[in-house]
Amino acid sequence: MINQNVFLLRIIYSKQHLVLMEERIHLFVVGTAGCGKSYFTKAFSEYLDFKRIDHAIVNLDPGADFLPYSADVDVREWFTTADVMERYRVGPNGAQIISADLIATKIGDIIDELDLYSAEYVIVDTPGQMELFTFRTSSEIIINEFGKDSCISIYLFDPVISQRASGFISMVFMYSSSVFRLRIPQIPALSKIDMLPEHVVDKIIEWSKDIDTLYSDIMRERDLSGDLFHMMREAGLIRPLVPVSSITGFGMDDVYEMIQDTFYSGEDLESMKY
Repeated sequence: MINQNVFLLRIIYSKQHLVLMEERIHLFVVGTAGCGKSYFTKAFSEYLDFKRIDHAIVNLDPGADFLPYSADVDVREWFTTADVMERYRVGPNGAQIISADLIATKIGDIIDELDLYSAEYVIVDTPGQMELFTFRTSSEIIINEFGKDSCISIYLFDPVISQRASGFISMVFMYSSSVFRLRIPQIPALSKIDMLPEHVVDKIIEWSKDIDTLYSDIMRERDLSGDLFHMMREAGLIRPLVPVSSITGFGMDDVYEMIQDTFYSGEDLESMKY
């Protein structure tokens, strides 16, 4: 009888766990090193606080020396890259790669801690080096364990690199690789717009919306073949950016509305995935 009761309790816990997972929205913050992922995480958390929306923050970067926010679940509770360097006798780069794979082994513990919070949103701050998350199998494991249908990503375009048409195109390539690898809805955003003059921000946003203008500027720089550009155009890889600032909070409303539309509008939003 005791064993039967334990079995029933496990079934009840599993069903409650699934309900919790289905009710949460998991937002992955992705982008190249220095694009402002951690500060966006902080800013969007403050935005949700303002709207009185329960949420939790997960830090998946075991190499972070400083975080501008207080993580509710932090992978550094289990290991850091310094720990990995010492244990496996590898350098910083090797430790980052090993750490990226080790994160997946802790996903059960991460979910258990998240279940302690009544969070409608979970903001996931991914490792500084984008490839450590998007290009590793661990990202697929983490997303599947969270529940793929509950996951969305915001990809932050680096504002400094994006100032030139050729740099903007390189960001498009990186964004596209994230789309293909993660295979969840993604919101492309221009980060740190407070760092750029208004006319530069306007030009970058125009490139993301007006393909002909981008093509003219690319050809002027002569940094990309016309055939490759048209391939990107036909594949629909160039998409309108949402300008955001973690300093002023600009654009957080737009990001929130796009997330809500993705999960609750009932519209066909496959275009956000592929």
